[in-house]
Amino acid sequence: MKKEDNLKISDVSTVEGQMVSIDINDLPELPFDLEPMPWKPFTKEQKENTACILDDVCVLNIPRPKSPEEEEELVNRFLDGMRKLFSTRDNWTCLPMLETSVENCVQCNSCSDACHLWHMSGKNEMYRPNYRSEIFRRIYKQYVKKEPFAKWRYGDVGLNWKTVARLGELAYRCNVCRRCAQTCPIGVDNGLIAREIRKLFSQEMGIHPRELHEKGTVNQMKVGSSTGMTPDVVRENVEFIDEDYSEITGIGITTPFDVKGADIMLLHNAGEVMAWPENIAAFSIIFQEAGLSWTLSSKAVAYDGVNYGVFYDDAQLARIALDHMNAARELGVKKIVIGECGHANKALSVLADRVIPYEYQVPRESCYVTLRDIVLGGRLKLDPSRNDFPVTLHDPCNVVRLMGIVKPQRDILHRIAPKFREMPCHGVNNYCCGGGSGFAIMTRNNIDEWRANISGRMKLWQISEAFKDCLGPETRKYICAPCSNCKGQIRELLEHNDLYTKNSFAYGGLVELIVNAMSNVQPGFIKWEGDE
Repeated sequence: MKKEDNLKISDVSTVEGQMVSIDINDLPELPFDLEPMPWKPFTKEQKENTACILDDVCVLNIPRPKSPEEEEELVNRFLDGMRKLFSTRDNWTCLPMLETSVENCVQCNSCSDACHLWHMSGKNEMYRPNYRSEIFRRIYKQYVKKEPFAKWRYGDVGLNWKTVARLGELAYRCNVCRRCAQTCPIGVDNGLIAREIRKLFSQEMGIHPRELHEKGTVNQMKVGSSTGMTPDVVRENVEFIDEDYSEITGIGITTPFDVKGADIMLLHNAGEVMAWPENIAAFSIIFQEAGLSWTLSSKAVAYDGVNYGVFYDDAQLARIALDHMNAARELGVKKIVIGECGHANKALSVLADRVIPYEYQVPRESCYVTLRDIVLGGRLKLDPSRNDFPVTLHDPCNVVRLMGIVKPQRDILHRIAPKFREMPCHGVNNYCCGGGSGFAIMTRNNIDEWRANISGRMKLWQISEAFKDCLGPETRKYICAPCSNCKGQIRELLEHNDLYTKNSFAYGGLVELIVNAMSNVQPGFIKWEGDE
């Protein structure tokens, strides 16, 4: 195992066994009393059968080659996939940006300074964004582009099965938050490179995380939702939510389904139905009280805005996005409004334009824009004093950095939350929650530990800084995280460290805060730990 301070690019092809290990006792300290999660050792069987040879985590579970022939096959399949990544015919989606990122890096390391993973791993060399990208770049120039003297001009990396397996795993030590791309003075996008490596492994080699593909995309196409909920189950659950929250709020809620010709088809992340029903109820209350013409769809796939293809595979991305568009077209709605889910907004508002022909597209709008128009347009009766507690905002990466939606959510918060305060490094400079790019739904082989110890650590620092004047149990505080994926990550960070009771935190979306401020709603829509 290499010491971090002696790690070189070429080590990816030469080091035997596990390359590095992170000592959790050496990680940066935070103001919170945190409980580290020790790494679970890989079993003897895992070491014999799986290429767990990078670090303390294993996402892809790449089968360990048993012969020189299998080693060669793995390398050749990888190279075939890389050639397709740089083919206009095979990768029209992202080729121009990929070429820019591969050809123009000057190794200034500004990307490292921007990366929460590098900082919170104790500045481990392996987790520099350009460590992974440089391996990919050298392979491309030497073995695919075949530039003259590439080995001597750029440095040799060595290409064997260990290089391939480790590069695949390294692509899943990135949250694809693209903060590094924003920082780069010449536009190199290391997050894009990580995602393209994931795509190579999935589309060409059939290697992908089980949680994203089998349990995610495949399940969604089979039954209608990545959660496993069928259309009937979703409708029944929403009817129950309507009934329950009608009693809680004093507002009679009736969530419409399959209304032909409505102005809006609202597209939720179906995970909200299971885990955060208050979010579903809040949207229904707001849209209903604002007098909007809207509907949900009960068509399979169209009631779940999740699109895990965003994280690993363009083909799977296109399949889901097309079904979303077709459902809206069948209902004849004027536009799709995408709920509080960062990757759903990215998938359907941005990436769908690259993979879905124009004639199949339907106008789309982020809910943050819709909600701003409702709140500032005076369509709700609001009493901001109901939100008389400190509030801070977590910005989902896909919403602020990719889509540039920064001001609408703040316009709302300044209207309804008198004690709103920003996190340090907010807006487009925000740090990822640590659960982005699919991490929040992964559970195997130390992924939980990775999120708790490293990828989520910067978010805990941001939260502590935002509330540094009122940490502790005496003051109730609200973390506004308008994204289902981000809420899942923040929930686990708070639960693992018992920060609910230690610091009187509540967390939730933006719509919950809006409903909590509505004067015609019974008080106490937002709950803290211990509330009945």
